[in-house]
Amino acid sequence: MTFRSRDLGIVVGDLPTGRHNAITDVPGVRVGHHTLRAGDGPLVVGEGPVRTGVTVVEPRPQVWRSPVFAGFHRLNGNGEMTGLHWIRENGQLTTAIGLTNTHSVGVVRDAIVARLHGERGDDELYFHLPVVAETYDGILSDINGQHVTAAHVDAAFDALSGGPVAEGSVGSGTGMICHEFKGGIGTSSRVVGDTYTVGVLVQANHGRRGRLRVNGVPVGERIPTDEVPSPFDAVVRTARGSGSIIVLIATDAPLLPHQCERLAQRGALAIGRTGGSGENGSGDLLLAFSTGNEGLPRVGLVEPDPDEIPLRMASNTVINGLFDAVIDATEEAILNAVVTADTSVGRDGITAHALDHNRLRTAYAG
Repeated sequence: MTFRSRDLGIVVGDLPTGRHNAITDVPGVRVGHHTLRAGDGPLVVGEGPVRTGVTVVEPRPQVWRSPVFAGFHRLNGNGEMTGLHWIRENGQLTTAIGLTNTHSVGVVRDAIVARLHGERGDDELYFHLPVVAETYDGILSDINGQHVTAAHVDAAFDALSGGPVAEGSVGSGTGMICHEFKGGIGTSSRVVGDTYTVGVLVQANHGRRGRLRVNGVPVGERIPTDEVPSPFDAVVRTARGSGSIIVLIATDAPLLPHQCERLAQRGALAIGRTGGSGENGSGDLLLAFSTGNEGLPRVGLVEPDPDEIPLRMASNTVINGLFDAVIDATEEAILNAVVTADTSVGRDGITAHALDHNRLRTAYAG
């Protein structure tokens, strides 16, 4: 049985969650993982050990047919998320989102283009600028071996589903470290006014132990690295807190691009609330998208009719509720990424310890 933060008595905020407490509670959103885990012992570049993978988040099926509005925020820019210039310019997300490790961004991007070409064929002229984001798993994995292939990306697409989302050491989160515990994928959702749903998925690979907070409680200070060792203890001259976090925010509230950007900004507050400070070595990148409008024309080299498009826009009377939902769901998603992760032994025997649930309960209780 997988225990999440709520199973340990940790509840963030007072808004209700969606059915699965996951990003997939937003209708149409699907998530797929493919995990790569092979080998043990000393690092041999090109051979392993391998602790990596691919995760795909799809806003809705064949989103290129009906794009969604989107907005982006950068807390700290030591990271990569492709396709952002077009999102800033056009305000639309037109592909599924890929997540992986730092040195596999290119192959994942190219594989998404090939996948979309397979769906669209050659009957029209078009382009795709996929969104692919990364965090660094080279503490545990042979990152320079570039083990992720196009076939692994296809496997993640083939695994796309709604409902519960696997968390922790899975997919692109397989080799990730969060606040010097094992980290990875985490997700959560909130319902605002029985009307709108906000869902968040994170790839958490950031933070320092002593700064970890749970609902404001300094649990990181109460579980120091001399009691539960940090994987960074085994790495010479590595700045603790390096690594990055990707935050993906979905909502069915009908938002325009500038409103999506405002939601993305609020996700950064949750990174801070859990103890992240946007360290110099961290790429803290946040993308929010809204599925609340349909019928946006697909993007190609020839713009289709009509000349005008009717749109819906949520008013500012509901925006504060959406902000609260983003902050709370992002905080809980980060906690779930840590709570659900298993202890992992990677290259050269470096160990990222899971956050023991009994230790967490004791530290949280004070």
